[in-house]
Amino acid sequence: MGIEEKASGKLLHGIEAVGGWAQARSPWPVTMGLACCAIEMMAFGAVRFDASRIGMEVFRASPRHADLMLVSGRVSQKMAPVVRNIYDQLMEPKWVISMGVCASSGGMFNNYAILQGVDHIVPVDVYLPGCPPRPEMLINAIFELRNNHIEGRPIGEHRKEIARKAEQAALDAIPIEERKGLLA
Repeated sequence: MGIEEKASGKLLHGIEAVGGWAQARSPWPVTMGLACCAIEMMAFGAVRFDASRIGMEVFRASPRHADLMLVSGRVSQKMAPVVRNIYDQLMEPKWVISMGVCASSGGMFNNYAILQGVDHIVPVDVYLPGCPPRPEMLINAIFELRNNHIEGRPIGEHRKEIARKAEQAALDAIPIEERKGLLA
């Protein structure tokens, strides 16, 4: 291994570290304010708790400009396809915080109309308990997401994740009878 190869590796690692640090400190959230937890989420963005302190200046209205989804409140069966559609439109890499007991497990609404956990339709990175959870708890959940899921992750790693998800989607499109022959 020559000097040039060592130097370029160190330079690339430095660029990835800076890129990962910047990405961890500026998540762009899209909101899915579905019930009473959305009021606490709005309080988080207001002056007292000031989401801009931690790099979340503006809640995005378009999922194509966001990489973090905050699902706050209960998800009805009618709203589930909409939540999934918005999740699919988020930029890669993307993360999800399930805010409140209703979004995480259906809460007190154990009936046919309410989805018993948003993790049935989208992968959740951080679960935030409470009814409703306080804005301080949301700040803590964002720090937890930053420390455990975003920071220190190589920038190119999300491309591997996209390829894995595409391969899984292609396998899911194949009928089960044919898939058994492929996997055996």
